[in-house]
Amino acid sequence: MTLADDPLLAWRTEFPALESCVHLISHSLGCVPAKAEEDLAEFYDLWQTKSITAWDAWVPEVGHAAARIERLLSAPAGTVAIQPNVSAAMACLASCFEFAAPRNRVVYESLMFPSVSYVWKAEERRGAEVVLVESADGTTIDADLVCAAIDERTLLVPIQHVVFSSAFIQDVKKIARRAAEVGAHVILDCYQSIGAIPIDVVDLGVSFACGGSIKYLCGGPGAGWLYVRKDLIDRFEPRTTGWFANAHPFAFTMPSQTYADGVWRYLTGTPAIAALYQSRAGQRLVAEIGVSAIREKSLALTARAIEQVDACGFTLKSPRAAEQRGGSVVFDFVGAADIARELNRRRFFCDHRPAVGIRIAPHFYTKAEEIDLFFAELRKIRG
Repeated sequence: MTLADDPLLAWRTEFPALESCVHLISHSLGCVPAKAEEDLAEFYDLWQTKSITAWDAWVPEVGHAAARIERLLSAPAGTVAIQPNVSAAMACLASCFEFAAPRNRVVYESLMFPSVSYVWKAEERRGAEVVLVESADGTTIDADLVCAAIDERTLLVPIQHVVFSSAFIQDVKKIARRAAEVGAHVILDCYQSIGAIPIDVVDLGVSFACGGSIKYLCGGPGAGWLYVRKDLIDRFEPRTTGWFANAHPFAFTMPSQTYADGVWRYLTGTPAIAALYQSRAGQRLVAEIGVSAIREKSLALTARAIEQVDACGFTLKSPRAAEQRGGSVVFDFVGAADIARELNRRRFFCDHRPAVGIRIAPHFYTKAEEIDLFFAELRKIRG
């Protein structure tokens, strides 16, 4: 793809909010599609006109939302369950296991997204032993070091597909192979990859995967999901559960749980139905465009951003190599946090993370010149 003749910009009309800003924050909050307003209106109309019978449409939407995610993961039908967020998905999985020595270790990278780390550290109360694999440079994770930390004492390996603070793509297949050798399970956090990098969870060899729609899927908060490898679905009975995980939820049986057959056993209480309608447009658009085309454009735009970072003399905190770089570019300089706040005030949207720097992420709807406009504005603020 050449940025001078970019066919993906035809989709920009689906995002009228882009006409009043420079939106380079799709790694954190994707731009809202206009169709999301219509989809939420459909949810509201069902609620208003159908009252309790709206559930006749709402319950099937849980399955429709899961099917949309399965398509984006190249996952078999019936392997995705809806969750409110990644932390809840991780907690659901943690509740499937007992942390009895000697197989009680949970191994993950020291650059893990904090919310996920909180979940696994809390499992130390039940006997888990958390092992952190350190990063040598604060940006990348050596897959060989992760593999070396995985042994017969390892039960679970929750890792990020793309490290949130640097956009480094981990060697998931190598780590999954090592985990399989010792009977451990990889849980892949795909939040920074789904919609930006092609994913085939079966080919990657992971036992579980999770994510949401708030970022590159342009779906807003509340529409999380959990993938469970097909042969593992009926093996576990999550302690973190609820009535939607029951075989017959509307029978209201008590007191013990009778788990649903299939992946719905990984649901909990009442799903956030509005979020599923809200996320529908973005998921459909990404699937229609195709993630391979999105990835090709992303690599070109992030390379252009890195050229600007170098020209400004900033410290690059993301990989230069295309095969190691996800959808965002991270860079730092003295005073970066204050600059990011001012950029956002001026509607040049980005974010800043402590000890990391400014993060930006173009997407399929980004114009090439917006990269240049962003850095021009940044230089103007710095004076």
